[in-house]
Amino acid sequence: MSSANCFSLTALLSLLSTIVAASTTPKGQTIEVNGNSYYVSTTAVTTLKIPTGQEHQKNGLLPLTVIRSDASKLTTSLIKSLVNVYQTDDDVFNTGFLENIFITYNGTGKKPSEDVSLPSSWGNKFLGFSAAYSTKKVTTSSKSIPPGPYFLDAVTGDVFEAYLLYSDVMGSFTQGLYAVGDGSYDVLPASLQGYASLTIGVPSRLYFTKTKHKPLAGVRLGVKDLYDIKGVKTGCGNRAYYETYPAANTTGPAIQSLIDAGAVIVGKMKTSQFANGETATDDWVDYHSPFNARGDGYQDPSSSSSGPGSGIGAYPWLDIAIGSDTGGSIRNPSQVNGCFGNRPSWNLVSLDNVMPMSPLLDTAGFLTRDAKLWQIASEVLYASANLKSYTKYPKSIKTIGFPTSASTEAYGIVLDFVSRLSSFLGGAKVTTLDYDSLWESTKPSSVSANVTLGMMLNITYPILISKQQFPRVGQSLYTDYAAANGGRKPFIDPVPLSRWNWGLQYPESQLETEIKNKDTFTSWWNSTVQVFDPVTCSDSLILYVGAAATPTYRNVYRSMPGIPSGFAASRIANFAGVPDMVVPIGQAKYNSTITGQKEYLPVAVDFIAPHGCDLMIFNLVNELVAAGIVREPVAGSTLYGDETIYYH
Repeated sequence: MSSANCFSLTALLSLLSTIVAASTTPKGQTIEVNGNSYYVSTTAVTTLKIPTGQEHQKNGLLPLTVIRSDASKLTTSLIKSLVNVYQTDDDVFNTGFLENIFITYNGTGKKPSEDVSLPSSWGNKFLGFSAAYSTKKVTTSSKSIPPGPYFLDAVTGDVFEAYLLYSDVMGSFTQGLYAVGDGSYDVLPASLQGYASLTIGVPSRLYFTKTKHKPLAGVRLGVKDLYDIKGVKTGCGNRAYYETYPAANTTGPAIQSLIDAGAVIVGKMKTSQFANGETATDDWVDYHSPFNARGDGYQDPSSSSSGPGSGIGAYPWLDIAIGSDTGGSIRNPSQVNGCFGNRPSWNLVSLDNVMPMSPLLDTAGFLTRDAKLWQIASEVLYASANLKSYTKYPKSIKTIGFPTSASTEAYGIVLDFVSRLSSFLGGAKVTTLDYDSLWESTKPSSVSANVTLGMMLNITYPILISKQQFPRVGQSLYTDYAAANGGRKPFIDPVPLSRWNWGLQYPESQLETEIKNKDTFTSWWNSTVQVFDPVTCSDSLILYVGAAATPTYRNVYRSMPGIPSGFAASRIANFAGVPDMVVPIGQAKYNSTITGQKEYLPVAVDFIAPHGCDLMIFNLVNELVAAGIVREPVAGSTLYGDETIYYH
């Protein structure tokens, strides 16, 4: 054998040794039960020691139902009623999990008993009771285990949680996630059949019990992909950004507060690129815009919290999503996807480990169909701000740009809502607010006489977002991407690119000018237009129309993006630092060019109040829901699952 051949053999043996020594990490598996697909991780939540004679003869992972009861005398009828509750309250549970059953006791009685004969139709292998109920057929668990559907390793007795898999058919998510321990998350390693759809896994609702310290226990949370989550990459809607930077090594305080309160992160959700306003479909280049489920299904979901708005409007299995709002990025998607949404008072929560747009304007808020959950989650997120809760409300309603007649179905809904709101508030006076005229008569002496509100604030917003975001995000991305890719530039979508380049034309002094203009408006608004009241928090409620069932088709070619200049009602909260909260109030018909049929789109009104009055609006909205004046929407093409217009 030649020396060359000896060297080749040695190299081959060395390579084989390396391959053999390579480590492998199990990532779990997918199992089907009664036609539903489930992800099962590799982390056991407990281990069951099953009594002799009760072991299952099958190998592998088997469906298991854990039943918990506090009954001092457990009967067959009680077991059946508990199973009925599981089926009603939990989408993850199905009767296939009754193949194996373990019953535990969580009552306070000293000598509970049982008289149970389970139905043969359940096809179960009864694994017995915990010791509290019986001295016979005793099955022990290494840890206390909540009720619900699980998977049991027939050999080891290990028990694993079941994650029901859903297909993200609306394209709302960027990644499905699940917790892997030590505060870290990983991408869900499971998939369903679906056309270009991600897969999202959700745990059983039965695993969680809400408490004072865990008010969000089991709440399924989607997170806009500009918040850092430990172990997961942040993409900010840009492929180059995602490729350039490693997974986050910590979870930001805003998200961590929700996790600590029991929320379950199920995935990261799409944002328009770097949270700039993009319209479907032409502005979205790096990633495809999510779909809006409302109406004909081909309407723009708005932005930048496009994924959160899309998912909340479409998926009944998703409870709430956290977005961000700088110039309307929560409010606009909430309005057109038909859900509650809030831009909170500015600076209520830390935005560390969150991609910035303009630190002087950035806020964090929620999108959801559930008004009570909206309030509870917000009380968790803004807990450090020590907001005061008000349950008495202003007797003055000021409207901006409201219709004067019910010339359209949507306008009829708006006017009817204001009338009912006024009655609910004990005959609150409704007046029109003309802030331009008010400015002319009360403007600060430091402002020139010929300067209108629109003139002063014309480029304030685009200057703040472009000149504050580019040095914090864009500039470092250009540098870091070039260093990793031979000097190449990263691709940037047309909207953020045009805004950044436009802002670069202005000197830094322009930024200082616009900050001063913003501060002038803030002081004027909060001292003149809407002021604090010690009893009701605000002297008035200010309302404007957020959505009036106006179609914005995603299959329309549009012009190149422009600069978001100008001033309108939606800019008030941005500059004044006050809460602006979206309330869906109904739906109205339109003639769809997609389906050729009459379809329904949301009608929404925005509430504005002074800084720190967030809880007052939450309380009011929940009372309006209880009174039937506001109806909570459901997921799907219509807000209420039918053709209810919802006004009287």
